[in-house]
Amino acid sequence: MKSQTLTEKHRLGIGGVAIGTAFENITDEQAHAILHAAWDTGIRYYDTSPWYGLTKSERRFGEFLKDKNRNDFIFSTKVGRLFHEVLESEVPPTMWKKPLSYDFKHDYTADAVKKSIADSLQRTGLNHIDIVYIHDLSEDQVGDRYPYFLEQARKGAFKVLSELRDQGIIKAWGMGVNKIEPILDCIESADPDICLSATQYSILEHEDAVDRLLPEVKKAGVKLVSGAGYNSGYIAGRERYNYKDVIPKGMNEKRSRIAAIAKKYNIDMISAAMHFVLAADEFVSIIPGASKPEQVQHNMEAFHTSVPFDFWNELKAEGLIYEKAQVPGRE
Repeated sequence: MKSQTLTEKHRLGIGGVAIGTAFENITDEQAHAILHAAWDTGIRYYDTSPWYGLTKSERRFGEFLKDKNRNDFIFSTKVGRLFHEVLESEVPPTMWKKPLSYDFKHDYTADAVKKSIADSLQRTGLNHIDIVYIHDLSEDQVGDRYPYFLEQARKGAFKVLSELRDQGIIKAWGMGVNKIEPILDCIESADPDICLSATQYSILEHEDAVDRLLPEVKKAGVKLVSGAGYNSGYIAGRERYNYKDVIPKGMNEKRSRIAAIAKKYNIDMISAAMHFVLAADEFVSIIPGASKPEQVQHNMEAFHTSVPFDFWNELKAEGLIYEKAQVPGRE
């Protein structure tokens, strides 16, 4: 029986990419306001990573959560990179607009995983981590060193995280990646509980996941959390797609067509995108990020929006979503 760490009250969480200054230089005060809005709207699942802002996001989550009852929320972070302080002039170029002065190296050994968890506990001030994701063990992040790091993780991270779970030190673990293959590789050689799948399953792009990912995780009893379920803001109207400035061919037209049909049914794209993801049995949670408190509130409103069944039928009839994709049933 796999861990049921995330329950109905964790269906909507918040992710920490934006709070790590991915898209703009969010200040400590703005980060606090965003997390305050999340708490006040009832969000109780918080996900971050030491990678986000080169430890900045993790520190901000910890600062906000430190005075909350630890039994009242689920917290997940990630392992796979170790960080060390450097001079500001030595900070490597990254996607972060205002990172802290750290450099890093990928390391998926058992010792590195234990150190990473200890470092995260120290940075956040929390007394335990509920879910640990193995971060960015994927070709899009480590390139042709993927087979080398996968083997390192098989001997190290996979084993040690299962041991920590069995000892009750963490509640669950899995992959946190932007591709399908690493999750399949992990399932094949270990016993993860829950995986964070980013960019692979959204209302705009999901065919490959429906065919290859969902059947395998279902068979293995592994649950999924959706990261970048709005394609890193593209669904909300941003001109970036899956953290990049290049928009795939035909995607603008697809977004426009879905938006037009949504308008006909008096719903917005965020509501449609969120309920599409959560309709899949394999997804237990979606964790959109936010750059301002209003986005958090909008997400919660979308979560409570009822999307007409005929909307989904029309999208399928128009070929805008995959015929095999799960959609919400009638109320």
